[in-house]
Amino acid sequence: MAGPLLRSIWSSTRNSLSSSFASPTLKPYPLTPRASPLARAFSAATAASNASTSPNTVLDPSRLRNVAVIAHVDHGKTTLMDRLLRQCGADIPHERAMDSISLERERGITIASKVTSIPWKENELNMVDTPGHADFGGEVERVVGMVEGAILVVDAGEGPLAQTKFVLAKALKYGLRPILLLNKVDRPAEEQLDFPVLYASAKEGWASTTFTKDPPADARNMSRLLDAIISHVPPPTANLEAPFQMLVSMMERDFYLGRILTGRVSSGSIRIGDRVHGLRHKDSGVEKIEEGKVVKLMKKKGTHMVVIDCAGAGDIVSMAGLATPSIGHTVASVEIMTALPTVELDPPTISMTFGVNDSPLAGRDGTHLTGGKIGDRLSAESETNLAINVLPGLSESFEVQGRGELQLGILIENMRREGFELSVSPPKVMYKTENGQKLEPIEEVTIEVNEEHVGLVMQALSNRRAEVIDMGPVPGSADRTRLSLTCPSSGTGFMHRAFLKYEKYRGPLGDVRKGVLVSMGYGTITAYALVSLEPRGTLFVTPGMMTYDGMIVGEHSRDTDLDVNPVRNKELTNIRAASKDENVKLSPPRLMTLEEAIGYVASDELIEVTPKTIRLRKKYLDVNKRKSMSKRQKE
Repeated sequence: MAGPLLRSIWSSTRNSLSSSFASPTLKPYPLTPRASPLARAFSAATAASNASTSPNTVLDPSRLRNVAVIAHVDHGKTTLMDRLLRQCGADIPHERAMDSISLERERGITIASKVTSIPWKENELNMVDTPGHADFGGEVERVVGMVEGAILVVDAGEGPLAQTKFVLAKALKYGLRPILLLNKVDRPAEEQLDFPVLYASAKEGWASTTFTKDPPADARNMSRLLDAIISHVPPPTANLEAPFQMLVSMMERDFYLGRILTGRVSSGSIRIGDRVHGLRHKDSGVEKIEEGKVVKLMKKKGTHMVVIDCAGAGDIVSMAGLATPSIGHTVASVEIMTALPTVELDPPTISMTFGVNDSPLAGRDGTHLTGGKIGDRLSAESETNLAINVLPGLSESFEVQGRGELQLGILIENMRREGFELSVSPPKVMYKTENGQKLEPIEEVTIEVNEEHVGLVMQALSNRRAEVIDMGPVPGSADRTRLSLTCPSSGTGFMHRAFLKYEKYRGPLGDVRKGVLVSMGYGTITAYALVSLEPRGTLFVTPGMMTYDGMIVGEHSRDTDLDVNPVRNKELTNIRAASKDENVKLSPPRLMTLEEAIGYVASDELIEVTPKTIRLRKKYLDVNKRKSMSKRQKE
């Protein structure tokens, strides 16, 4: 049986979820070990691929399995998908093959859900890879309706964490049957794991029904996991004779085909050339959006998109031919006027204001500068990402609501790379009022930190009105402490957070940072000026950078803001030469990334975002305007 610590963590997770959602008790599946040599595994995959139905034949629903892979961040989910694809004969061009977005490969996290299919023993498995970060929970919520089962990947050393419970809650809420996969059991100090579930090393490419760190050579593959999917995930309940209906769960744009809609066929079958229309729910009833013809049907197989002639109930496919329907809408045969139920999403918890970049250095780096282009880009994003809401604001600005700073930071980074320039406000918590009481979003926070830093972390979080739930040592790690807290939204440690609930407002936050050094000059920053500013605090700039009135060039050592002149030059005389500036030595500046800037700026400040630069600035650039606005707020 499993070690007491892992069992207690998992039991508390299961109990808390079963009380929140009327779901059956989560039980491990008794899986019988079976010998499956590597050669047999690959031949089975090949045979299944050869025996699969041709593109012009509707697949028997009993041979389909629709499965989502869910996990906490960095628990090995994407590596597992690589090994499953390779096991079933797919050509993997590189590691993290399912992470097709450039930002995903750069940051090592999954941002958007993707679907693909793999053959296994006369069956076809539609696999949905999902993000693990709570900020992208909308990606999980919009795809759980397409599947009947889920593989819950848990790091054997860390156990279930805040986001493990978050993604599992979504799966249980929709009645999915989970398969628990303990990953990374090949690492040291995991001998106590002896639990009747699957054990795996996605990195080494094997899964086992019994605990082992070194399976025999003929069992170093993913056969056990694939067999578990066939055995324990029920086939979709499908009626091929009923009229065609499909709920759109994903959407993308193609230069030639236009809008590509992806979803699971709820009933009936669809062929190229069929007449269909889009439907959506309105307060007055079901509304017809658009009528058209299916011009192309496609299905992802492995890492390639394959054109098919038809598809039947229970299968997950992509179609082109309609230009208006989006995620959450129903595509159906023209004789059907019933829309499928839409997915319920958790509410957004923070908002940021996106506006035109109006700084003195605007227009030097970007190509998309106007409010109209920014609005069009944000509208397109809200169509494909249901977890983001966009509301028009004043003076060519837009309020963008989302789940967290990381989610909105990814959107800003994508816009940067597309050539946009914009100004962004700091994140603002979205409050609610119920029964006359002010409510704020509360997050469940899990932190792992060295013991000597626990006091500093507790002090910092006390300023954020955090409340400690549990504290104890990290299993298998000496001198490490794990803290569990609830906290209002807003180096050697790991912090994981997930939206928990709305709760009574805990009051204003304490001071979380010092004042700033604000430029009162325009031009090129000089080393001579920075030498005298360095004792005043921490610098954010280097000599040679451009600055302007109201730009933030550093953090003050005190709690108040300080106006400084970073462009001041040394007066030239016949005694001192300007070349002596080359000998000035400055401490390395604190150059902020976009994520650091989002978490740093105060309510009276903005982030200036361009394709090449991230700058911090005051909302009001003129010093006299800032002083008058500050006095007005105090009054």
